[in-house]
Amino acid sequence: MEMHQIRYFLAVSETLNFTRAADQCHVAQPSLTRAIKLLEEELGGDLLRRERKLTHLTEFGRRMLPLLRQCYESAVSAKQLAAAMKSGDVAPLTVALSHTIDMTLLVQPLAELIRALKGIELIFLRGRPGEVAGHLEKGEADLAVAGPLDETWERLESWPLFTEPFDLVVGPDHRLAGHNAVDLAELRGERFLFRSYCEMTEPFVAHLRTHGLADEARHQMVCEQDVLKLIETNLGIGILPRSRGRGPGLARLEVIGLDLKRTVSLYAVSGRQRSCAAATLVKLLRAADWSLVA
Repeated sequence: MEMHQIRYFLAVSETLNFTRAADQCHVAQPSLTRAIKLLEEELGGDLLRRERKLTHLTEFGRRMLPLLRQCYESAVSAKQLAAAMKSGDVAPLTVALSHTIDMTLLVQPLAELIRALKGIELIFLRGRPGEVAGHLEKGEADLAVAGPLDETWERLESWPLFTEPFDLVVGPDHRLAGHNAVDLAELRGERFLFRSYCEMTEPFVAHLRTHGLADEARHQMVCEQDVLKLIETNLGIGILPRSRGRGPGLARLEVIGLDLKRTVSLYAVSGRQRSCAAATLVKLLRAADWSLVA
């Protein structure tokens, strides 16, 4: 199996036209047709139905398409990575993060990436779940790390990294600071810090409502650092994912009966060619040990 055969097939699968695919690949149409025929013979089935202006993928072709695309992208990434390692010249890499993702979680993989690719320039975007999805869809970000996104589409690709529960976080002088666990009923009369930018806010509000706590006093917050500062100074309490709210000025307690969890995932756009930097970071994040987070 030759990479140019796969490249020709991918071009036809996008254009559904042998002539346009040949022009796109800068090759004569008979050469493109012959290469795809050899690929079909090697795979043992027809990838395309050739019906003049109605060329389309066979069922076999549809099933093989994502595998062949991944094979081709891996080969391209390997070449790009080799060239980048040799020249030290790497294009910028843009990563979108939701407001609730602690940068500390990414430090080790990013450090490994920078060691491997000396010329890399990292660009980070922050946003709510819908904004993170928008950055990816519009091509403004190469990759994203976030909890559940507000929207999905056919080409949105995701790899779950870890699932974590939510805990109560209070200041060091709070009346509950010395406890290991607390029942939801014990939070009556407390002032909650609502993280309006969090993807789990609505499920949390629904959970409070079922326990008769929906009308408790609250502050509406738009910044994670502001939440942590108000908790530290006893101006409110927060329900935060386990990867947030760590530090000497904060106390963390399990909330009995609070069945609230989120899965943090790595997101990308399927079929969009990834730079060697993006492909490398995907591998590093997927290979990282996330067991200590949850």
